[in-house]
Amino acid sequence: MATFHFELVSPEKLAYSGEVDQVDVPGLEGDFGVLAEHAPLVAVLRPGILTVIVGGTREKIVVLGGVAEVSDKGLTVLADVATSIADLDRAAFASQIEEMEEKLKNGEPGHELDREIERLDHFKSLQGHLESTAMH
Repeated sequence: MATFHFELVSPEKLAYSGEVDQVDVPGLEGDFGVLAEHAPLVAVLRPGILTVIVGGTREKIVVLGGVAEVSDKGLTVLADVATSIADLDRAAFASQIEEMEEKLKNGEPGHELDREIERLDHFKSLQGHLESTAMH
């Protein structure tokens, strides 16, 4: 299988850099997989799990939004937050969801409130996925 270069960057660190077989990305418009020689594209990320596949092994990384760009140089993901599932502080993540819910109680109707509700839905979906994978 052909490989390509992948970089995952967050404000805190370069979270990943290397040759990979495939990366599955949580796009705002739907999840998508990237292989070598993928067509160029730019996509907005939603909070979700990014999966890096190298030599048959899978590394799962939680991303909480950002942008992905596929070019002739490979895939670059600029993530708002990027952390491995093992390193994710689940209590802090649950607390963040509670804070988001509390903030929404006082939100004024409109486009901004709709976006915040959508973001909360993505966080809750991710939390549900994390809880289900913890049981397996």
